[in-house]
Amino acid sequence: MEYEIVNPVNDTHRPYVAAADRYEHFGYRRVGDSGLMLPPLSLGLWWNFGDNRTFDSQREILRHAFDRGITHFDLANNYGPPAGAAEENFGRMLRNDFKPYRNELVISSKAGWDMWAGPFGTLGSRKYLIASCDASLQKLGLDYVDIFYSHRFDPKTPLEETIGALDTLVRSGKALYVGISSYSAERTAQAKAIAKDLGAPLVIHQPSYNILNPWVEHGLLQTLAAENMGAIAFTPLAQGLLTDKYLTTTDVERQGGRRALTEQLTDENLAKIRRLNEVAQRRGQSLAQMAIAWLLRDGAATSVLIGASSTTQLDENLGALKNVDFPQSELDEIAQIAQGDAGIDWWRSSAIG
Repeated sequence: MEYEIVNPVNDTHRPYVAAADRYEHFGYRRVGDSGLMLPPLSLGLWWNFGDNRTFDSQREILRHAFDRGITHFDLANNYGPPAGAAEENFGRMLRNDFKPYRNELVISSKAGWDMWAGPFGTLGSRKYLIASCDASLQKLGLDYVDIFYSHRFDPKTPLEETIGALDTLVRSGKALYVGISSYSAERTAQAKAIAKDLGAPLVIHQPSYNILNPWVEHGLLQTLAAENMGAIAFTPLAQGLLTDKYLTTTDVERQGGRRALTEQLTDENLAKIRRLNEVAQRRGQSLAQMAIAWLLRDGAATSVLIGASSTTQLDENLGALKNVDFPQSELDEIAQIAQGDAGIDWWRSSAIG
């Protein structure tokens, strides 16, 4: 599918000046035992920052995020649509809005999913990872990214080659830190051991993680703690299932739901989210806010990757930070409600390898 840039903006308008109080909204969290610090909420540019959205609407969200203290913007080579558009659009914003603030920002990118034709356009070979990082830097207009990830485990390429490529990116000055995404606990430990031998700053893991998909709690979080690595959770709202959108869903409305959730809008799952919403209401939070706060509780994620299609939605998510404390009774109740397979572990196959 082709996308046309809607209402492209004139980049010569009045310069952006960041809010003076941008660091007064919340504290920042250390990633493992490294010197890297992340905000509790980071902004992911997966879907709302390609050519399917006006450039001005993207710019409004990114400016608002930084004004509220969100300093981490997460990308990948294939983010769009189309693939690569998010990095190109964000590169324009870096040049015209955020250039004076580059040293305050944490910018990440990744490679691992399909990007271009042929055997070197996917997975974890040295050739693909280094070529993709070079292409991302060109789109972004940067000399380096703060974090570069292996986006998924490659079962065919030796892990030594994949982690060695990440090490090369650091040694060549193209990345300050490196990470992995959707690796199993076993592969994470192996990757960290290789990185230690090389002296590579492998400091963070990006897994899918939410109330209805807590797979990381069965080994991965324990491994990350043992290896002094941080975790940044993506899909915190289970592609919208953990929001108020489906609390009153009818059978007719289910048929028109998001394609990714068609098989997940079962009576059992809808009953779960309604019961979870009752817990959230007792806490004085929306379901989405509680889902985000739950990920930020002690012993869970270092940071949570949120998406946003408007500043209103961004502020709604930021409201989660008003209460991230959970008594054990609430944690037990949430675990009891969420138990069982909700069928939303879309990325698990890439973490098994």
